[in-house]
Amino acid sequence: MGAIAEIRPGQSLELLKELHILTRDGKLNQDSRRKLKQVYHLCQFIEPLLEETYAANGDLTLVDHGAGKSYLGFILYDLFLKSRDAGRVFGIETRTELVERSSELALRLGFDRLSLLNLTVEDSIGSARLPPQVDIVTALHACDTATDDAIRFALAKQASFIVLVPCCQAEVAAALRRHKNESLARTALAEIWRHPIHTREFGSHVTNVLRCLLLEAHGYQLTVTELVGWEHSMKNELIVARRGAAPRGNARARLEQILAELNLDELRGRFAY
Repeated sequence: MGAIAEIRPGQSLELLKELHILTRDGKLNQDSRRKLKQVYHLCQFIEPLLEETYAANGDLTLVDHGAGKSYLGFILYDLFLKSRDAGRVFGIETRTELVERSSELALRLGFDRLSLLNLTVEDSIGSARLPPQVDIVTALHACDTATDDAIRFALAKQASFIVLVPCCQAEVAAALRRHKNESLARTALAEIWRHPIHTREFGSHVTNVLRCLLLEAHGYQLTVTELVGWEHSMKNELIVARRGAAPRGNARARLEQILAELNLDELRGRFAY
């Protein structure tokens, strides 16, 4: 299978082969066609933010947390920044071998404004290797509290846009589990998370609700939607935050009320910034 008509004009075929989106002979099979569709779908949300930022400043800085093999950074650079004279992408990843491999590929392709840094999300907040202010922060499937660290990073860097696809939100579910008996004795609402599968799913949902309230308290306007069809992945909630709105007046109070009502007071520090 595989006419290359689905590849956008000007895209690097070498890059798509390295990312295993194209086969070595330049074809698209069924699996890679689905992967390419998902990549384009995500770019659909991010490219307008790049366009807006570049049009306003003639420049942009994007930081991708939990970059992995840096699919997102490479594709955005190839589609958007390669043809422009300014703009920089940083990929943050803890696995040394992935950072080294991606750095070698960026060098080979001449993507000289794409930098891969071997840092944790938390360490990146104070790292001198990153600029004091960035325009766009992405964190796609950054596991558990790494998404919260990415939010802290974005707030510290006064990011204009934040794009999140949260994953593996275990911390809130664990706290719900620890206090389940106490909660059941206190409120009938605890039936919502009494069964283990509900604890996990409800904990994941509450985590993202708390994150949204936190961002609104810091003056971000939110769009919350799904990234791709649920048949591909259950971790598909997409949160796009735009800075510049007036802080939602009751967001912080609502956040704290939810923590209190769900017996999650031990997590106040996680959402206190």
